[in-house]
Amino acid sequence: MSVSTGDSVFDWIDTRAEARAKAGLTRRLRPRPATSTDLDLAGNDYLGLARDKRVTGASAAASMRWGAGSTGSRLVTGSTELHMELEYELANFCGAQAALVFSSGYAANLGALTALSGPGTAIVADQYIHASLIDGCKLSKADVVVAGHCDVPQVAHALATRGKRRALVVTDSVFSVDGDLAPLGELAAACREHDSALVVDDAHGLGVLGDGGRGAVHAAGLAKSPDVITTVTLSKSLGAQGGAVLGPSRVIRHLVETARSFIFDTGLAPGSAAAALTALKVLREEPDRPARVVAVAQELAERLRAAGLRASSPSAAVVSVQAPSAEAAFGWAEACRTSGVVVGCFRPPSVPDGVSRLRLTARADLSDADIDRAVRVISETGASAGAVSRPR
Repeated sequence: MSVSTGDSVFDWIDTRAEARAKAGLTRRLRPRPATSTDLDLAGNDYLGLARDKRVTGASAAASMRWGAGSTGSRLVTGSTELHMELEYELANFCGAQAALVFSSGYAANLGALTALSGPGTAIVADQYIHASLIDGCKLSKADVVVAGHCDVPQVAHALATRGKRRALVVTDSVFSVDGDLAPLGELAAACREHDSALVVDDAHGLGVLGDGGRGAVHAAGLAKSPDVITTVTLSKSLGAQGGAVLGPSRVIRHLVETARSFIFDTGLAPGSAAAALTALKVLREEPDRPARVVAVAQELAERLRAAGLRASSPSAAVVSVQAPSAEAAFGWAEACRTSGVVVGCFRPPSVPDGVSRLRLTARADLSDADIDRAVRVISETGASAGAVSRPR
């Protein structure tokens, strides 16, 4: 038997890559320049704070004082006064008892789901939850049932017929693909009826929905509920980096003791903590920003539908526009970029329903001229991509 040279070990990767290319699902990294004249409708900087000088200045100052990194996990050397202050301010702003900051929203979701479940738990998850929540469910070792999208009766039935004593219902507040809003009040009522907890990923609600941008959970009157847990990211409306879990104090203490993505991960960089803190302060001082985001999203959607495109009806900042195919979506997004408008291109497996889309994100700092430009470019290139159903 001849000894392998190792050259063929990863041949299967080439086969998979060829299959993705034929299906129009090739992905690539595209570094963005520090400055550009392109109109960005792909990033998640909903409030326009990522480049705000107050936010970037606070980040730079914190890095000079505390160092570029946190130097260790939160339980060793990775916690600074900034982290503790950020946790206090987040909880206070969102109306929760306590908060715990993670290095990312992804890590926050993994930590919350794995620490609050286990073999003795049933999880009932919306079929369109974010990938980080899906991965949390997979790692939880719980019995997982997938319910139809925003289908409260299915959720209630799964809770009523579960074979485990403890249960969690898991949902996004605003779903990241189409930007639709979960029926949080009805889900909370179903959970209460069946003695279960509700875990809500409010990544796309914080800074956009609720009183002054306090989020969808706060808007639903659930922020102080003893059986509701909220996860958020600091990288969207707050323009920084990181994530957090908010909820009852005893839950947060439990996460500190048991959440592996908290215990074994390096803490959030001090500069990011300072940036998020400052962005939260700006949001308090300028509470009109969230309403502007929603208004921009709704105008974009209405005008794109008027142009014959299949645009979603946004509840927050996300607008999706359906494409005929994955290849058409990719070509459409490239045509938009060539015309100076950068949009997201969502194709399988990123879209749970298999429908390829352009994904647009509204920002509070977009001008009327920006909106005009976006509608014109997306409509004109959409016609070439075969996405326009009929002019109106």
